[in-house]
Amino acid sequence: MFKDERNIINYIVMLCFLSNILVSGVELVIGEERIEPGILFIFEGAVKDHVMPMGFHLSENETNVHIEARANWDSTNIPPGTPPGGFVAYLHITAAIKNQKTGLQTFIDLVPHINLVDNFHYARNISLPGSIYDFYTVTFNIIQPTKIDLALHKDWLDKFGYDLMQPFSTTYKDIYFAEICKSTRK
Repeated sequence: MFKDERNIINYIVMLCFLSNILVSGVELVIGEERIEPGILFIFEGAVKDHVMPMGFHLSENETNVHIEARANWDSTNIPPGTPPGGFVAYLHITAAIKNQKTGLQTFIDLVPHINLVDNFHYARNISLPGSIYDFYTVTFNIIQPTKIDLALHKDWLDKFGYDLMQPFSTTYKDIYFAEICKSTRK
């Protein structure tokens, strides 16, 4: 075997190994947004997964995709005392997924999840309202915690007022979920 042939074989073996790693941890980044006072949102379509408790979540075999919203404090320009990258808790996040071909739509509440990849995040298993090969418009709506969920100290009130954040909505068009829907975690 020639040296070049060995290099080609090693390269192919490495590509196979890396593709297995990437497929097991693949996520489709739908979009990213930063809102004041320094919250970074990353919206994703992730590989469907087994999520507990079963009575509260679609089972993996009834699911096309795991819709996620990661909400973390930015690493710069954040309120004093805030841990950079820390999870922003108690938010109320919804997602509307509309099939651009048929107009069919599904609406979901994203709830807190934890895993060993993203740690705390908001998410939900969903079945798409149509074919995995269609294009979708996805709208995320975020509102701050209620006054029952989160109390604010005087120093926060003095610097930022009575709100953690202002309500926020963002829409992304032409989202193609087929590759993520065909991926598995196994």
